[in-house]
Amino acid sequence: MNDQRQAIRENAQYLRNVRPIDPEEIYEYVEGQPHPGVVRTTLRELAPELGLIERPDGTFVPVPEGTVSVDFDGVEAFPERYARALEDLLVETFGPGWPDETSGDRLRERLVSLKDAYFEQRAVEYDELTALAYAIYHLPDTYAATQYVIAELASEGKLSSPLRVLDVGAGTGGPALGITDLLPGDTLVEYHAVEPSDNADVLERLLEETGRNVYPTVHRERAETFEPDGEFDLLVFANVLNELDDPAAILRRYRSALASSGSLVAIEPADRNTATGLRRTERAVEDEYTIYAPTCRLWPGRTPDGDCWSFDRKPDLAVPPFQRRLESAAGDRFDSGAFENVDVQYAFSILRTDGERRIEYTPDRSRVAPLAEAESLVTDRVDLVAIKLSHDLSEGGNPLFLVGDGSENEDVFAVLLDDSSLTRPLADAPYGALLDFENVLVLWNDDEAAYNLVVDDEAVVDVAR
Repeated sequence: MNDQRQAIRENAQYLRNVRPIDPEEIYEYVEGQPHPGVVRTTLRELAPELGLIERPDGTFVPVPEGTVSVDFDGVEAFPERYARALEDLLVETFGPGWPDETSGDRLRERLVSLKDAYFEQRAVEYDELTALAYAIYHLPDTYAATQYVIAELASEGKLSSPLRVLDVGAGTGGPALGITDLLPGDTLVEYHAVEPSDNADVLERLLEETGRNVYPTVHRERAETFEPDGEFDLLVFANVLNELDDPAAILRRYRSALASSGSLVAIEPADRNTATGLRRTERAVEDEYTIYAPTCRLWPGRTPDGDCWSFDRKPDLAVPPFQRRLESAAGDRFDSGAFENVDVQYAFSILRTDGERRIEYTPDRSRVAPLAEAESLVTDRVDLVAIKLSHDLSEGGNPLFLVGDGSENEDVFAVLLDDSSLTRPLADAPYGALLDFENVLVLWNDDEAAYNLVVDDEAVVDVAR
C-alpha cells in the first residue's frame, strides 16, 4: 500500500502542471492497478501536501495561489444543511421527539443553567448534554459573527490560498463552518481545531458537511498544552478567551504559530463583561502584536485606558428550525423566547505581527488634539479624529456613539444634537470608520464618568477614511 501511495504521489507530481489529474486515468499507471476510488481517496489525503484541489468533475488541479476574494452580502439564516446535520445528531442522541418531554426539558434546563453560569462568570463543563444545548443556541450566531469579521479581512486582501487555519477553543463549530462557507470552493483550507471537550463530537459531525477542499483535523487537547505544528495564516479564538484563566498568556503562547503575514482573530459576545475583557486582553499583548482593528492606536506611543465597551451589530438571523422546535415545546415553565437566539452582536479584535493596521493614519498634532488631553479641553471647542466604536447607544434619546483614537484615558462618546448634512456622517458611518470632528464641544459627563463630544449646529463631522 505504501508503494502504491508513493506511485500515486509521483504520478500526481508529474501531471499537476501538465493536465488535470484524473483518478480514472492514473490508476492504470500504478502497480497493481488499485480501484480509481482508492486513487481518489489517496489524492484527497495528499492534496494539502501537493497543493491540489478537487474540482466538481472529480479531477485534481493545482490550487490557485494568491489573495482570496469572497462574495459576501451578509448572513440571513443558518444554512439548512448544517441545521439538518445538527437535528440528525439530536435525533440520534434523544430520538425523533428530542424537543419534547424529558429530553427537551433536559436541553432547556441545561441551556438556562448554561446562560446563568455565563452571566455569573462561573466555569462550565462541556459534557454531551451541554455541548448539544450550546450548539442549539450558539451555532447560528457564532457562524454569522465569524463570517462578518473574516469577510472584512478578505475584502482587505488579508486572506490567501492555500489557507491554514488554527481554531483554538473551536466549540461546536460555528467559526469553522462560517470560515469554510465564506471561502470560494477552489480555496484549499487546512483547518485545525483545538477542542478538548464533548463539543468536539458535535464539531466533527458538522465538519463532515464542509466542502471537498476543506481538510479538517480536530485536536482534543487543551489550549494551554497544545503544540501547534508549523505556522498558520489565520488564528481564531471565538468565544473562548473569556473562559481562560490567563487569556493574554495564551495569545502570547500562540504568537509563534502565526505566519508573518497572518491575522489573529478574537471574537467575544457583546455583553459588557466579555467585550471589555477582550479590550483588556488586547492591551495586555500590545508588546507582542499590533492591533489591526477595530481599536487602532492612531497616536504613536499612546495606549487607551477606558473601559471601551465596543461591539458591532448586524441584522438578526431567521429563527433556525431547531431553536423554534425547542422553543415551541417549552410550555409555560420557561420564559418566552428563552431558546431562540438570532441576535448578531459581537466584540472582536484582529491582531497582527507585521505592524499593519486597518487604518494607516497618523494625526497631525498641529491640527487635532489627542483624546488623552480631553481633561484639559473641557468646555473648549476643538478638532479631533476618532474611530467610531459603536452603533447608536441612546435608546431613544440624542444619538450617542462610543469613539476612540487609542489614547483616551476615559471613555469618550460623541452626542449628536444637530442632525444635518454637516453632521450626519457620525450616524451614517459604519462601525470602525475614522471620523474627522471639527469644532466639537468637549464636556465631562459625571453620571457616566466619561467625556462627551457635543456635535451641534456649530460642529462638522466627516468620514476621514
